[in-house]
Amino acid sequence: MADIAHVVVLMLENRSFDSMLGRLYPGRADFDGLTGNEFNLFNRQKIPVWTSPSPLSLAAACIPDPDPKEEFIHMTAQIFGAGLAPPSPATMSGFAANYMLEPPGMDPRSVMHGFSPEHVPVISQLGKSFGVSDRWHASAPNQTWPNRFFAHTGTAAGYVNNSPAHFPYTMPTIFSRLTNEGRSWRIYRHDMPQTATLADIWSELPDHLYSFDTDFMADAMAGRLPNYSFIEPRYFSDPLLNRMPNDQHPPHNVAFGERLIARCYDALRNGAAWKQTLFIVTYDEHGGIYDHVPPPAAVPPDDARPDDFAFDRFGVRVPAVLISPWIPAGSIIRPPAGGRYPFDHTSILATLRNLFDLGEPLTNRDRAAPDVLHALSLPAPTNDGPTSLTYPTITPSQEQLMAAHQAPPNAMQKALAQLATILPPGAAAAVGHSDALSQQAASLEGPRPAPALATVAEALDHVKQGLARFLDLPRTG
Repeated sequence: MADIAHVVVLMLENRSFDSMLGRLYPGRADFDGLTGNEFNLFNRQKIPVWTSPSPLSLAAACIPDPDPKEEFIHMTAQIFGAGLAPPSPATMSGFAANYMLEPPGMDPRSVMHGFSPEHVPVISQLGKSFGVSDRWHASAPNQTWPNRFFAHTGTAAGYVNNSPAHFPYTMPTIFSRLTNEGRSWRIYRHDMPQTATLADIWSELPDHLYSFDTDFMADAMAGRLPNYSFIEPRYFSDPLLNRMPNDQHPPHNVAFGERLIARCYDALRNGAAWKQTLFIVTYDEHGGIYDHVPPPAAVPPDDARPDDFAFDRFGVRVPAVLISPWIPAGSIIRPPAGGRYPFDHTSILATLRNLFDLGEPLTNRDRAAPDVLHALSLPAPTNDGPTSLTYPTITPSQEQLMAAHQAPPNAMQKALAQLATILPPGAAAAVGHSDALSQQAASLEGPRPAPALATVAEALDHVKQGLARFLDLPRTG
């Protein structure tokens, strides 16, 4: 087995495999990308896949705009067609029609759009320099929180959407397993960490939550990253920092996410522990954007059925790039031959368990999930990849920042604001005292109203206040 001491995962937002990497290897027989002939029908007209001219314009970098629907009912329509569901075949024919449901004036071509390697040079170059998986699916045909729950816990506790929120979410996490087995972990955040939804780690989170900008870059360069690092992108624009969101959630500009991927890679590649590092870049779910590969059947993680869905099928394919000096350049990474299931977010859990000897699976889903360790197939860590990456240099104007800040919050930003409302205050004082926080979590049972927030600025301020209370931090801008 490759000598890996550090696993780093960056999970971005709401892009399908075809939209980001479907054009990476045109005509390559062992790569399941786009042929250019794929299409959906809307009003009896073919809506084909397409890409923008190069160089990528500001408007094209934000397609699709407005954001497609991503709730369970909409994903079902995208995968099976309007009004259809299993046992009907997954035809991947409903994306354009579903996008056109509301509001008026939408362009059905938006969700059929994708980027060329010239448009997204960072993720494309890393995919070619190391490995890309064309068999990585979102864990479920659901939106952000359920899929991120799978990445951390192997289950979504039966909930199919972000909203209504069902706090507290008490599923056992891989983070607690790492702690119990004497392994180290950190979550590196930009603004609000979505991992704070998980009450299982509330008593540990203050000691394991770090800043991406000030801590990750220094830790990676110095070779002092923990065994497992999970990176959360910036979900909100922040004019005080002159920063735009870099999560790539539509219609956020993909170039800022490209820059984030490049910064992570540059710090790891030039850091002291590079030879012992595995870096995985993936996305939580497809966000309503077209992909041509039907999701296969999946193993239900457990018997939880509050929303009457067994979680017995995967979601749409998402981009996944695996980066390590142990991976041969140009790899197309798939589960071992004969395996029944594709990679999904619980493959992260399986990889961590098998690599760091963390014991039994968390759920039936990660029990069945293939790990990625076979991709680390070089006899020695000799693939150092590019010494640096060229990424888009975009400086947002004050007008762009303020326009983003005054826009209405998207569904995910609203969910994060609701999370900030319920976080128990004073978690830092309760570090190591999980019973106290468990009692606070139990007091949250029942519906919690979402705060009324009209703009991203209001949502961000609400998030900062809630996180400061949780971590016992002084209130700052």
